[in-house]
Amino acid sequence: MAEIKISAEINPADVLEAIVVRGDLARLSPEQRLTYYKMICESLGLNPLTRPFEYIYLNGKLVLYARRDATDQLRRIHRVSITHLEGREEGGLYIVTVTGRLPDGRQDVATGAVPIEGLSGDAKANAIMKAETKAKRRLTLSLCGLGILDETEVDIPRNHWSGRVRPDGQTVGNWWLAKAAEKRGLTVDQIREMIGELYQYASPADAVAALDKALEASDQTEEMV
Repeated sequence: MAEIKISAEINPADVLEAIVVRGDLARLSPEQRLTYYKMICESLGLNPLTRPFEYIYLNGKLVLYARRDATDQLRRIHRVSITHLEGREEGGLYIVTVTGRLPDGRQDVATGAVPIEGLSGDAKANAIMKAETKAKRRLTLSLCGLGILDETEVDIPRNHWSGRVRPDGQTVGNWWLAKAAEKRGLTVDQIREMIGELYQYASPADAVAALDKALEASDQTEEMV
């Protein structure tokens, strides 16, 4: 299995100090950010190559949120058991309350809620399942001591540059991916694999810089083989 390489020149203590002092992951260098990501994964026993976390800008700051890969791995590693699940409709919401515990006996309760007013059929069914998923994932993160958002709680800001719609009907993000793929002789999926989701970048220039850096690292790896 491939391994994420971290420069020996980077001191993990410096990375943690930068996070505590600055409180914004965007202020870290790319190398420091990678070190921090790997430290988080190692502390939780997660495989960083599965991208259990993603970055997103919230309230002007770059933060991590947990993807499904993170909560699935944590549930398996820590043997989280769901002992009770209850759903109800209230005030136009569908609310799921779930109780769970760890093998050592520690228990916790979490809630997931989604709007269902005006929904019917498949749309309502999907919303109910989303509420259940949200509750289970929030429970898992809480039992594992992680004060971090789950992807079901993260709404991509509508005013993010990647979500803006062009006159031709495409989003700026999809247009950018297509152009970047064409220019570099790659597929859109390959670019996504290299740099992740576009909404973690504050501007197209940041996304271009990340892609160029990923391509440079890939070229260096091939030269070493």
